[in-house]
Amino acid sequence: MQPEQVSRAPSKLVTNLCIALLCAVWGSTWIVIRFGLRDLPAMTSGGARFVVAGVAMCAVAALFGKREGGSKPPAWLWITLGVCNFALSYGIVYATEEVLPSGLVSLLWGVFPMLMALSSHYFLPGERLHGAQWLGFVVGLAGLVLLFFTDLHSFGPEGIPAALLLFLSPLVSCVGNTLVKLRGGGISSLALNRNAMLLGATLLCAFAALTEHQVDAHWTPRAIASVVYLGLVGTTLTFGLYFWLMRYVDAHKMSLISYVTPAVGLALGWRFGGEPFTRYTLAGSACILSGVVLVVRGK
Repeated sequence: MQPEQVSRAPSKLVTNLCIALLCAVWGSTWIVIRFGLRDLPAMTSGGARFVVAGVAMCAVAALFGKREGGSKPPAWLWITLGVCNFALSYGIVYATEEVLPSGLVSLLWGVFPMLMALSSHYFLPGERLHGAQWLGFVVGLAGLVLLFFTDLHSFGPEGIPAALLLFLSPLVSCVGNTLVKLRGGGISSLALNRNAMLLGATLLCAFAALTEHQVDAHWTPRAIASVVYLGLVGTTLTFGLYFWLMRYVDAHKMSLISYVTPAVGLALGWRFGGEPFTRYTLAGSACILSGVVLVVRGK
């Protein structure tokens, strides 16, 4: 049986517009998560987000699946994506944002493109790292060390353990993205996301039921708005675009999104969340983002 026809690769203009949209939306999600956590416990909020996203993706896949084309995703791939990229990765982000400010979380998560470039070097053909890129890892690490010895101490004894836990989030996302890039060519990104989001929602809701049954959840208008925005715009729209683009664009180029999202997250956290922004935050941000630039672009 021949695989279903896959839609044509997008033009450069469409690709750039999609990446710009992803930067703007994902940059805003960090502060929106923080707002939602004022009323809802972490796993409840994350689980509700992916329930909304999974249901919405079911509708999107039914409407546009044939137009997109692609074959049915193998069960092992969408299970891996659901566990790694959605349940584990976002569960960790939500948990750490109960301790750390949203802008700092977005900045620390910005190491993802460096991890993705390293993974691409070893596992994806034709995406090798070269001289200046290795220097980027050193520069980015310097920024992380600076933040660990300055800003993170200001959040008490939980600050550094929360930051260390957070690093597992981009790491497990890197595993999922690498496998999608390596084995996901020609499959339906809509079906892949639909299945993975529903699995992620199930796992997060189950964990919430086990760990948060004695914690009050206040479904205020702010909490509902946070869940709906994150579910529909911050998840369904963005991941649908992201994994569709992953079929046509090099994995390390897709990671360019992480140039902008930490800066947007820091700015919004400072402007609307009253989060601290010190000279150490600025210096650490400059090192990390410079490291990302060297890793992703330095060939």
